[in-house]
Amino acid sequence: MKKFQVVGIGNAMVDVLTRAEDSFLDEAGIEKGIMQLIDMERAVALYGQIGPAREISGGSAANTIAGIAQLGGRTAYVGKVKDDQLGAIFAHDLRAQGAEYQTALAPKNADGETGRCIVVVTPDGERSMNTYLGVTEFLEPSDIDPEMMGDAEWIYLEGYRFDGPDSHAAFAKAINACKGRGGKVALTLSDPFCVERHRDAFRMMIREDVDLLFCNRAEMLSMYQTDDFDEALKQAGEEVEMVACTDSEHGAHVISGRVRRHAPAVPTQIVDATGAGDLFAGAFMWGLVNGHDAETCGRMGCVAASEIISHIGARPEADLKALFTKHGLI
Repeated sequence: MKKFQVVGIGNAMVDVLTRAEDSFLDEAGIEKGIMQLIDMERAVALYGQIGPAREISGGSAANTIAGIAQLGGRTAYVGKVKDDQLGAIFAHDLRAQGAEYQTALAPKNADGETGRCIVVVTPDGERSMNTYLGVTEFLEPSDIDPEMMGDAEWIYLEGYRFDGPDSHAAFAKAINACKGRGGKVALTLSDPFCVERHRDAFRMMIREDVDLLFCNRAEMLSMYQTDDFDEALKQAGEEVEMVACTDSEHGAHVISGRVRRHAPAVPTQIVDATGAGDLFAGAFMWGLVNGHDAETCGRMGCVAASEIISHIGARPEADLKALFTKHGLI
């Protein structure tokens, strides 16, 4: 048995969550429903414009790892922070969830600060993300511990990380170490605009290294450059052994061994969509490493996503195992 079931690599961010009307998005020049990269000056300006906010460690892959850890999975996470207040918040919050955090610490004299994402949640539950990457952008191969990667059943790679200058090399080092000792690779596409920026690199990794691909409908269509969702799923299923694609209120589509199955959504009142895909992936992977079939993993993911969107923030507030039991999944 390996020490870790899942090791995540991603952008170590602190989420700053606030509520606002749609009119605020227009006033602040925020495009609704997507992730926009911003610089430090813009981050400071937005922080001054928003109302009351909650600060909690976040980042897509970190949310996924935290979810697996809360379920009792053996997890670790690698992401770069600075020795500052938000860096301390990030490390404490993640370790409190039960995940091992391997600190990739930027030097004190490094330009930039710990990354943060200002998440504006509108009344319809949609989240608009404004991300200052800070030092997390500069995760590099030297931050990757081959021994940790080799001691993982799975590594989980965050697509947003492709925006970092040394990310491809860091991912390659992690993949080689993991696969060299029989491990597998999961990748989440993260965002359709991220796919547009790095489509060729994503496609090469998907074909050569990825065993499990996570995405949503928009990311899937962007990756395969088609408006035909079924055709995009078919192409993905021919390139990857397992695909898990979320489809909002329509649930999720899971492909395993080229066989496609559907996992229905779990109806709930949408309060904040932040982290829905992250916790879908976390529940799916927890199910997978604990021996459940792909369809059950997809249903677990939908249950977890439903819990996350029922409240503010991307960390579960209910007992996910109890919810799985309620839905007859364990």
